[in-house]
Amino acid sequence: MTVRMRTWLAFGTGVGIEVCGRDLRITVARVRPAGVQILGELDIPAFREQAAATWGDQYLRFLRELGAGHLAATVLLPREAVIARQVPMPGVSDRNLASALKFQIDSLHPWPEDEAVWDYARAGRTDTVLVGITRRGTLEEYTTLFAEAGVKIARFTFSAAAIRPALRFYGAPPEGFLACAENGELELYGESPSRPMFSASFDREPELAVASALSELRLDPAAEPVPLESLLPPPSAAPAGTELSRTARTYAAALTSACPWLALRLNLLPEEKRQASSRALYFPTIALAALIAITAGALFGYGAIEDRRYLETLESQIRQITPRANRAASLEKQINETRGRADAIDNFRLRSKEDMDALSDTTRVLAPPGFLSSMNMSRQSMEMSGHTDQAAGLLKALDGTGKFQNSQFTMPIQHDATGENFSIRAQRKGVTTQ
Repeated sequence: MTVRMRTWLAFGTGVGIEVCGRDLRITVARVRPAGVQILGELDIPAFREQAAATWGDQYLRFLRELGAGHLAATVLLPREAVIARQVPMPGVSDRNLASALKFQIDSLHPWPEDEAVWDYARAGRTDTVLVGITRRGTLEEYTTLFAEAGVKIARFTFSAAAIRPALRFYGAPPEGFLACAENGELELYGESPSRPMFSASFDREPELAVASALSELRLDPAAEPVPLESLLPPPSAAPAGTELSRTARTYAAALTSACPWLALRLNLLPEEKRQASSRALYFPTIALAALIAITAGALFGYGAIEDRRYLETLESQIRQITPRANRAASLEKQINETRGRADAIDNFRLRSKEDMDALSDTTRVLAPPGFLSSMNMSRQSMEMSGHTDQAAGLLKALDGTGKFQNSQFTMPIQHDATGENFSIRAQRKGVTTQ
């Protein structure tokens, strides 16, 4: 999808929720092709220590005040609750990804097979597939908790799956970068030509963590990480006191919640438990999509008409030229046949001369009183039998004529009272075989 197309489809309002240890962090954002507005932010501290109905009422009042009470949220599960894997799948089509991953999924997590819940999404147009895995018990715990609080949930995901599409709403991120976000521990996210995505959390020294991440991304070891919020779409408006440095991940989740069609299709929440926002929210997008489809159809139809006219013109010209082309082909065929006949006659004449020369040289070699009793000559060889006073020198004499080679006796020389009987086979040399 092109950048311009993504910008046109950037339309909606979404809620992002991040589970940050003991606290909940909520961001509501309105996305339009012209830019993003942060409508509000809310922190619910120590939410586990409160009754679900108590903090659920606080959350719902917050949404109603912003006119967003109908929205279902995208929730970023804690980093330690999700195993994120990047699996290379070269040559595997989207249709076959699920089947291919099933053969590998047991090797990507340490839990029993029936305890793992997973989903996946391809990282753009690359061969890398992002896989998220969590325990079934963890998922049921959060599903029950949010249901008791009355919070509508559309998606459970994790930070990397929200950050990657959010960076591309209004443009493309740098070709190679490393971004950092703080949330009690250091989280690093990066992309590079050699690795489509990198995401990890570190609780050790920042310098070692950055060096390790740059090495994984094959980036310059001297490169400095940039704040994650500096790469996300800058909001055109936000409430006073908004600190994107603190809520960058929640902001990214709100963006993908507002435009799920621009997000990665990775959702750990079972399909039967997913809740949708009001459909009226999508009317402007549907109308815009219909307008784009009508325009594209008109352009396609115009192009098809022009192609048909051009094809008809070509076919008309081909019909006019075809008779002349056929006549030229017929003449060329007749010329080739005539040339072949002439070559055959020339070869036949040449053969007669070569045969006569060979016969003359044979007669000269076998001088009287020698004589031949039989002779058989083909284009490749000559066989002869006869009588002479001295047969031993015939082989050398025949090869010396230049018309024969590899002469040999086919049977032993037989002596009688008047001389010697012989039988010789020789290969002809320098003759035309066509």
